[in-house]
Amino acid sequence: MTIITKLKRMFRGEVSVRTAALEMLRRIRASLALRSERTGLAALDRQPARLCPEFARLSPPELLEHFRARQTPEFFPGFAAGAQRTAALQQDLFPEETTELISQAKRIANDHCWPLLGYGEKCFGVGEIDWNLDPLSGYDWPLAHHAEIHLSRDDGSDVRVVWELNRMAQLITLGRAYAVTDNQRFSTEFFRQLVSWRQQNPVGRGVNWNCAMEVALRAMNLLAAFELFLRAPQMTETELAELLRMFDQHGSHIRRNLEYSHIATSNHYLADVTGLLWLGVLLPELEAAQEWRDFGLRELLREMDKQLLNDGADYEASTGYHRLKLELWLYSFVLCHINAIGIDQRHWDQLRGMIEYVRAYLRPDNSAPLIGDSDSGQMFPLVRRRGDDHVYLLALGAAVFQEPRFKIEGASAPEELLWILGEQGLSDFAALPAGGPATSQAFPDAGTYLLRHDDLYMLFNTSGAGANGRGSHGHNDALGIEVSACGSNFMVDPGSYVYTGDLKERQRFRSTAYHSTVEVDEVEQNTTAEAAPFVISDEAHPKVIRWESDRETDIAVAEHAGYQRLPQPVTHRRTVQFEKRRRFWRVEDTLSGAGTHDLAFRFHFAPGLETNVGPDGTIDVCDKMNGARLLIKATGLAAEPVLEARFSSRDYDAKESSVSVCWNVRAAMPFTAQFVLVPVCAGEDQSERLRSAVKASDGA
Repeated sequence: MTIITKLKRMFRGEVSVRTAALEMLRRIRASLALRSERTGLAALDRQPARLCPEFARLSPPELLEHFRARQTPEFFPGFAAGAQRTAALQQDLFPEETTELISQAKRIANDHCWPLLGYGEKCFGVGEIDWNLDPLSGYDWPLAHHAEIHLSRDDGSDVRVVWELNRMAQLITLGRAYAVTDNQRFSTEFFRQLVSWRQQNPVGRGVNWNCAMEVALRAMNLLAAFELFLRAPQMTETELAELLRMFDQHGSHIRRNLEYSHIATSNHYLADVTGLLWLGVLLPELEAAQEWRDFGLRELLREMDKQLLNDGADYEASTGYHRLKLELWLYSFVLCHINAIGIDQRHWDQLRGMIEYVRAYLRPDNSAPLIGDSDSGQMFPLVRRRGDDHVYLLALGAAVFQEPRFKIEGASAPEELLWILGEQGLSDFAALPAGGPATSQAFPDAGTYLLRHDDLYMLFNTSGAGANGRGSHGHNDALGIEVSACGSNFMVDPGSYVYTGDLKERQRFRSTAYHSTVEVDEVEQNTTAEAAPFVISDEAHPKVIRWESDRETDIAVAEHAGYQRLPQPVTHRRTVQFEKRRRFWRVEDTLSGAGTHDLAFRFHFAPGLETNVGPDGTIDVCDKMNGARLLIKATGLAAEPVLEARFSSRDYDAKESSVSVCWNVRAAMPFTAQFVLVPVCAGEDQSERLRSAVKASDGA
């Protein structure tokens, strides 16, 4: 095996000789840098903040006075000048949310309890918080050099949980509540937690320094909290010095440990450079600030060109990470605009394209389909949002771009609008008329096709593995569908549930058998391995053969080659036809190739629905809450449909019981099966709806 062949295997995918050589050289340099860092950790931890000369000359009281009096740089308008106006508007416009905010802040300050991912509220001890302890498994992560820590242990411990704890988002909750109430208990707790965290997390040691992305996200949350507590009585000269030292340490650590690769970059590197940009913009007093700002902005925009597809979608084949990246770019662009940092119009246009994509993929109930991975991550969680809640970003986009189409009929202003864009943002949003309903739309680069009309919604997924074929966050969901109708979500992607905390569940949730598509011979569309939770091969290569959309009908035809690697190769082609006026979808699956194969045709339903198989084999999926139904009539299949127990996840590490329906057949190729999907709203005659739809489908 040649060296280049070995490199290609290591780098997963086709790599030019030059790129492979550059990446190998980068890795050698990174290894040497880590060795140097390891020997100097004690000095790095003791080092005070490195200030620019004009600020280093100031006495501690003068430095504190400077920060409290400075007019530039500016943070978001809602945080300005102690946020007195914001506090009044928060209480006036969001009374229920304000009551909950204060209640949460009291739980944080008094009991060290707050919501964590999909677990709901968790408590971290009435005494000092143990920042390196996994609150679920009880595993205490060691204070070894960060690069020596093995993250995937498969023993129930989950580094994602500890990282979420250490992103310090709870400090923003304390800060917002402090701005509203001026309760000194909240400011006291802020400084108490900072002292505790610094003592337990010496620079470069432990899991909380392992990932530069986590360091960056923590730094940005701390910058927001710093703005809110800057004028608190507890902000002494000593506390200011310690905070500046902490910020300097975070920025320096990110710069030393950038998650860059010549092969492909991801949300990690994007978060790294965003953190540097924020530190550089908001703390010009630091000696390294100008370099961080210039480098961070340059790389932020370069990554926009690399990680965004031409149709506005994130290239990692994930709606969850599309949300995270949209936050990173949107909030950063607003921050730059406030501080008169110019960004070319084409990048603003790219940002607008990202919001267009969100508007298109949101279901009629405004929840988001969780295509690919989702860890419920937020860059700047002013409000803790569930993994499938993306609609708040549309309101921000509507105000930023003055775009009515981003304002959904009946949608109220979210709290983020007040804190990020201030009173002017609220006024701009209120002045906009609501846009019309979303219509059918194609995103060919993303592989996302929306077939929709009024309350009817289908997402047809033809995305690949993601990241230019080197996906880590894609799933085996090629040619999968989602269906919503009559106010209910019927067919859904199951989500992700968990990453390294349970490798078996991780493998199951991203499997072909967990998605609404066709499985052949129990083989995955793209090769995955349980022991490699962030590796998915690129064998399916979905491609769209046809897309047509008009006022009456949508037609999408696509196929994938994931089963071409079988001893007797098979190609799966799926045709979806949407009859808008007659209100039904027709799905046709054609398997072509050689030999006889075991085929499994599956549709995965949302939790909380009642699913039954009728005497004639018709599937009846009912939402008891509103009486809506989805009827599925199969033809071309001699097999009896069976219901399979499944789970669905809307938030990281939270799952609910759900059901799939499956037709298992053994058939010689070629083989074709058809399904008519008929939504029936409350009060409609389901027998007549089914009869007329099947008749129309037969005549199509």
